Amino acid sequence: MGKRDDKIEAMIIEAKKLDLDITDDLISKVVIGLGPSLYKKNGETIACGKPTELENIKKNFLKKKLGLKNDDAELEKAIKEMCVKLGTSNRSKKKVHMYALLAIKFDKVSIYDA
Repeated sequence: MGKRDDKIEAMIIEAKKLDLDITDDLISKVVIGLGPSLYKKNGETIACGKPTELENIKKNFLKKKLGLKNDDAELEKAIKEMCVKLGTSNRSKKKVHMYALLAIKFDKVSIYDA
């Protein structure tokens, strides 16, 4: 297996451990979509306590990638909801899981079918 396959497998295993309702196929597509950024230091995790990081998720993922036009308060609430779902005591929340859960929540999984 290659580096990407190893990353996909690790994300699938962790999603199952956290009891997240994300298909293996969606995890695979999100990993591929994130590309090389996942292999950089701090590139695979989300710091839910960092407002700038949450702002980046809102601006770059929800608005740009998913094309959402919802008001900021609704988007911020969804991000915080996913932070809780990933575990408040989980110190290594994965960006792959965050993005997959948000795509599911906003019914935008099809963005990964292109």
